[in-house]
Amino acid sequence: MKSVGIICEYNPFHNGHLYHIKKVKELYPDYVVIAVINGDFTQRGDFSLIDKWEKTKVALNYVDLVIEFPFTFGTQAADIFTKGSADILNALKVDAFVFGSESADIDKLRKIVKVQESKEYNDKIKDYLNKGFNYPTSLAKALKDFDIVLENNPNDLLGIGYIRNLKNVEIKVIKRTNDYHSLDLENISSATSIREALKEGIDVRKYVPKESYESLNDLHFFDDYFDLLKYKILSTEDLSIYQTVDEGIENKIKKEILKANNIDELINLVKSKRYTYNKLKRMFLHILCSFTKEEARRCIDIQYIRVLGFNEKGRKYLNSIKKTSELPILTKYDNSFEMMRIENRVSNIYNMKKDGFLEEYKHKPIIF
Repeated sequence: MKSVGIICEYNPFHNGHLYHIKKVKELYPDYVVIAVINGDFTQRGDFSLIDKWEKTKVALNYVDLVIEFPFTFGTQAADIFTKGSADILNALKVDAFVFGSESADIDKLRKIVKVQESKEYNDKIKDYLNKGFNYPTSLAKALKDFDIVLENNPNDLLGIGYIRNLKNVEIKVIKRTNDYHSLDLENISSATSIREALKEGIDVRKYVPKESYESLNDLHFFDDYFDLLKYKILSTEDLSIYQTVDEGIENKIKKEILKANNIDELINLVKSKRYTYNKLKRMFLHILCSFTKEEARRCIDIQYIRVLGFNEKGRKYLNSIKKTSELPILTKYDNSFEMMRIENRVSNIYNMKKDGFLEEYKHKPIIF
């Protein structure tokens, strides 16, 4: 059996995601479609609107196998995020991978990967970082020195990481049909615009498939947990123990926390040229979830593949690779893995404000 992988967050699953999957199936009509999905939190440091199990149910209407992307990689900067997701796809032995991109220029992205392997490029990155520029800006400036212009497009940046880390995999790209940051609602709207609409109580049924619309209950937003974050910041003596809290920014956070009433206000009070909105949101998520630098150091490699759900086609594929997979394939909770224990902790935090949630260790894969 041959397989094609996709990396996704589905926050929420919308018409653009459906378009993406249809294109994947046109490119690879007989392949098993595997989705590696961020769980209860996202790469940009946000809460998933619905929990990972509800997301899995929605996704299985369109894909064959859903794999969890662990918190320890899924809430990190692009280089760590793409390495972790690629390691999972490599272990799953996918034959192909398809991602969405603003430019859809895979030749240019491959050229960038080649440039980034040079010592001269990496020295330039360090110089720009030392001058106070954030990482995306430093990357763009260093590439410009090689006569390559790279816009600060989040999916292009992720695409570079995928290309660098996927081994012996055919990679194809689909052009994004909207702007990730756009707040305009249209037939294929950005996840950002849909989340903002849901916050405002606007009906989004035109912008998401039926199965996704029916799942949008008991929604989670970061601001629902802001008081918990404020308490955590005020009651923690040394915030620098947490992942991504660096360079003395903990002092600025301590100074500004009492002035803020929500996560956006706090980010705007702390934000600087070096610390972007998304970087800060990830940082505050790590503080809230007690994700420490020491834990991150101990979890530098993917430790397992965790199955969230599958259909019959997906089950057959799992059986075909179980004996040869480089990583253990888990269909139940296993606390012998530190990554899994962290997953249990952050899941419990996510579900704190949810009535009657099923604890992480009791969950079994969803069979579709």
